[in-house]
Amino acid sequence: MAEDISPISYEDLAEIEDAFAEVDDEILRRQYDLSRPLYEKRAQAVAKIPSFWPLVMEQAPMEIEDCITHQDSAIFAEHLTNLTVTRPDIEDGKKGNPRSVNIKFEFSPNEHFTDRVLEKRFWYRRASDGWTGLVSEPVKVNWKKGKDSTDGLTSAAVALWNARKKVGDLTAKGLPEYRALEKKVEHWNGANTSFFTWFGWVSGRRYVSAEESEKASQEYAARKEARKHGERSEAESPEDKDEEEPEDDSLVEVHQQGEEIAACLAEDVWPNAIRFFTQAQELDDDPEADFEDDDLDDEDDVDEPIDIRSLVQDKEKGRSRDSSGPPSKKIKT
Repeated sequence: MAEDISPISYEDLAEIEDAFAEVDDEILRRQYDLSRPLYEKRAQAVAKIPSFWPLVMEQAPMEIEDCITHQDSAIFAEHLTNLTVTRPDIEDGKKGNPRSVNIKFEFSPNEHFTDRVLEKRFWYRRASDGWTGLVSEPVKVNWKKGKDSTDGLTSAAVALWNARKKVGDLTAKGLPEYRALEKKVEHWNGANTSFFTWFGWVSGRRYVSAEESEKASQEYAARKEARKHGERSEAESPEDKDEEEPEDDSLVEVHQQGEEIAACLAEDVWPNAIRFFTQAQELDDDPEADFEDDDLDDEDDVDEPIDIRSLVQDKEKGRSRDSSGPPSKKIKT
């Protein structure tokens, strides 16, 4: 007689996933503490390298490259002076979620916007229906007249956010600001997304407040504790979850890949900045790379790639003419 096989519930699988997530979180906390002195040392070193961060951004992964327009590339090449990624919820021994992240861009004075610092905070939160992920508040970019590379999308996102805060409902849809942004997003060409629309990103789904997340997390922790004592709630399959359509703000989301960009910056660009910079320097020394670029110039310019590196080189040539100091190439090791 065949031995009976005990069925595995979705809760059993979820419990295993929770255990993996807890291990990942602990690794992230430990890694953050261990690497902090190294990041401080790196910051001191790269501060002496002209155009370090522009060249890093020039070699950034496809997720970022795809949303850098020609105007964006000029801003980065000529005015980006620093990039910093921190995890405030675990700073100084805090026991918060290590997946929450703060990303800060610093710029020199420029003709595009008045801000010297653009800083965006992301919180990792849990919704009342069990969804987890990053959410953020839209950041206002103070564009100078005629220079807004987002065509008003970030400003409209901030306007909706402020209107929702005023009525006390951060998911309200019956507002003139909602309809205005919905119309703007509907007619927006996603293929020409400016990187700076990312500062207006809120969520890939809908905003989740700290209060909602805290309550949902407490309920989730209680269910986990109950499972440890053999208590089981009614099994719920992924199909059951799909029956009830979740609240969604995608019609007014100004940057559809906001969470992916944040993760790419925090988990790839930030820790691997020196490698990206070195790759950019190697391309600068490769004569075949320039030959390939010349070949591309002979083709249709419609899909011409953004070349921050060449803009940086033009900037450095100008600096060397105006300064008696050595050219930036001497910093290579």
